[in-house]
Amino acid sequence: MAHADRDQIAPDFAELFQAVPDEALADTANFAAASSRMNQIRKGRRMTLEEYPAGSAFPGVIGRTVEESTQAWPEPLRSKEGAPNVLFIVLDDTGFAQLGCYGSPIETPNLDRLAANGLSYNNMHTTALCSPTRSCILTGRNHHSNGLASITEASTGFPGANGYIPHENGFLPEMLLQHGYNTYAIGKWHLTPADQISAAGPYDRWPLGRGFERYYGFLGGETHQYYPELWHDNHRVEPPRTPDEGYHVTEDLTDQAILFIADSKQVAPDKPFFMYFCTGAMHAPHHVRAEWADRYRGAFDEGWGVYRENALTKQKELGIVPEDTELSRHDPDVQEWESLSADERRLYARMMEVYAGFLTHTDHHIGRLISFLETIGELDNTLIMVISDNGASSEGGPYGSVNENLFFNNVPESLEDNLAAIDALGGPTTFNHYAWGWTWAGNAPFRRWKRETYRGGISDPLIVHWPAGIAAKGEIRTQYAHAVDMVPTVLEALDLTPPTSIKGVTQSPLEGVSFAHTFDAATVSSKRTTQYFEMMGHRSLYHDGWRAVCPWPGPSFAEAGLPFGSPISKDRLTELDAESWELYHVEEDFAENHDVAAQHRDRLIAMIGTWYVEAGKFNVLPIDGRGVQRFAEPRPQIAVDRTSYTYYPGTQAVPGNAGAVVLNRPHSITALVDIPPGGAEGILVAHGGVDSGYAMYIKDGRLTWVHNYVGRDYFYVVSTEDVTEGSHELRFEFEVTGPPDVTNGKGAPGNGQLYFDGRLVGQAEVPVTTPLALGLTSGIHVGAAPGAPVCSEYEPPFAFTGTVHSVTIDVSGELIQDDEAEIRRILARQ
Repeated sequence: MAHADRDQIAPDFAELFQAVPDEALADTANFAAASSRMNQIRKGRRMTLEEYPAGSAFPGVIGRTVEESTQAWPEPLRSKEGAPNVLFIVLDDTGFAQLGCYGSPIETPNLDRLAANGLSYNNMHTTALCSPTRSCILTGRNHHSNGLASITEASTGFPGANGYIPHENGFLPEMLLQHGYNTYAIGKWHLTPADQISAAGPYDRWPLGRGFERYYGFLGGETHQYYPELWHDNHRVEPPRTPDEGYHVTEDLTDQAILFIADSKQVAPDKPFFMYFCTGAMHAPHHVRAEWADRYRGAFDEGWGVYRENALTKQKELGIVPEDTELSRHDPDVQEWESLSADERRLYARMMEVYAGFLTHTDHHIGRLISFLETIGELDNTLIMVISDNGASSEGGPYGSVNENLFFNNVPESLEDNLAAIDALGGPTTFNHYAWGWTWAGNAPFRRWKRETYRGGISDPLIVHWPAGIAAKGEIRTQYAHAVDMVPTVLEALDLTPPTSIKGVTQSPLEGVSFAHTFDAATVSSKRTTQYFEMMGHRSLYHDGWRAVCPWPGPSFAEAGLPFGSPISKDRLTELDAESWELYHVEEDFAENHDVAAQHRDRLIAMIGTWYVEAGKFNVLPIDGRGVQRFAEPRPQIAVDRTSYTYYPGTQAVPGNAGAVVLNRPHSITALVDIPPGGAEGILVAHGGVDSGYAMYIKDGRLTWVHNYVGRDYFYVVSTEDVTEGSHELRFEFEVTGPPDVTNGKGAPGNGQLYFDGRLVGQAEVPVTTPLALGLTSGIHVGAAPGAPVCSEYEPPFAFTGTVHSVTIDVSGELIQDDEAEIRRILARQ
């Protein structure tokens, strides 16, 4: 073949062939034919190939030579032609009345646009709690069937509550992988047993272990929005920017979502994807920059009662609720707005302004994802479902908070302190949450909130958008549905059947039912006629337009007469079943305001019986209202209990629940270091962040230990001399000098001491320490602290400029803790 002939070779191979000698290209005809085939494939004119299903016998011919043989290829896994993408957008702690298209004054134009071009459902339900709902969304099975009666931190040794989602309950991405889909998870996960989210694994219940090909997000129930603890696939990563550089995790999650989709579409444009996109919003901390919150200056000055009234009016105008819908009663746990002082009203209104700005900011970034899909021509053929995991959250308490960790450590809020921080709300130095009144308002017209199975806790927005598959635009759907129904709906819309096996594991039947038949039929009946609810002993049942509710510990905290988390004894359960069930005809009484149990006793008794039948089917029993005992129960651990923990630099941060607990006990921290000529500075070890924590570091030549007492006080022990060049053992010891007063938010006082190579070089009295919770979202870091800083004396990550060989924390002292207070901290991380 002459050199001129080489120019006719397929461009992809031209460079290769230019390097081959002429004498090796004597068979011009063969190379010309090969080049022609290559160009045909490159231009999209696929040659006819014989393919056969993987695992079946080879249908070709194998002879002595290629000339005598016939090729055949294992059939690549391809999706159906024109198969739609699927996008689940899961908001956190967003109430029925908090989206613009559901009657809220908060601006959510991008979600409103999806509703205007799709469907809004007013009868969608969740489990009342985060992780249980998310398990339903992804598996199509009820939360007790998934072992998630509650969050994994509250797991117990019963099949319906052990926190281990069975592999026979396959996830939607595991199903769609079998049909040629790419699968991506973005954002909040919180579906892995709490003791398995460290680098020790196991990883089989992480996102990549349950069918997702790629993951970027945070594994726990909440994260600092400016300093998140991020995981990319199965390893820790640091945020790409700092808060000073404009970083916010919602923007970052959206960037990654767009990149995941673009990565695949630029290679295989026709390959569909399933994306599970879960913001950290609107869970606390309510973090957003002032320019977003300031859009709502004065918008909530009239208070939560007026918000509810206006929301109901708007909901009726939109058709989201029936015209005869009534607001639920004023909740006994919520203060009357008019009874508040001017300072209280100013503070609480600002808390809501920050929340509103946070939601509008979240909507903005969801809009970026939607716009990207539109730009690449994928929006119309993407089945989008937007849902919240439960009703609005009450974890801010009756007065709200500028630092949630005050509440979890029993430290009383101070109006004066909170007012002093009012301008910082939403910023990286706060960990803020609004007051109960806004929770109650955000669930209008319903009563109560997250963690309770009244409609305020379980009724959530659902928007469905799919122009290529749904002709209706901007319509309301009233059919009863539950989060467990989303998987079967997607499968029906995609014309797929649930797999009988995934990775060799025989699959359990789906427990949800499809509502795809409602897409283009406004008045068709729901296929779901019965659904049970149970959360922390709070029970209810929907059946054929009626709802029976058995609140625990009562219809409100004020009326209960018992604290949250009280056990339900056998005798007490008998009393509850005989006396405490309420009955509502929700088909006519949308907001369940009129208890008709006395008038329909026979119906109520039948529904109680039905609840027990459903409980038997789905592993709900035993009914467990416990708090302290339930959270404090021992559970299987990856590592055996020990009193000495050694950590190394450059490794992934250790989650607090897998690390050394130093609170209320004598302990020591020993760092083995090399100091170069001229000295070194930086973090040796840090645990926690702006909300509370401790750090040991070198700055200006001096070894320093600091304890951040819930962001309120900072206690330092500083060496009296510089750390010199060479190898050293740097040690901090904490000697407890008195008992903790956990009930009143005070951890054990003590004497802090610093040592160089066994020589005392500094000491100071520490009058109070954090009693229960160090750093709600920050684990243990060695050699650098990239998260929110424990104190203002350093800027993250403050990497150590010498060498840290290891840090050993010894906690052989007796541990003192208050399990009752610990439950509140864990429950809020949902």
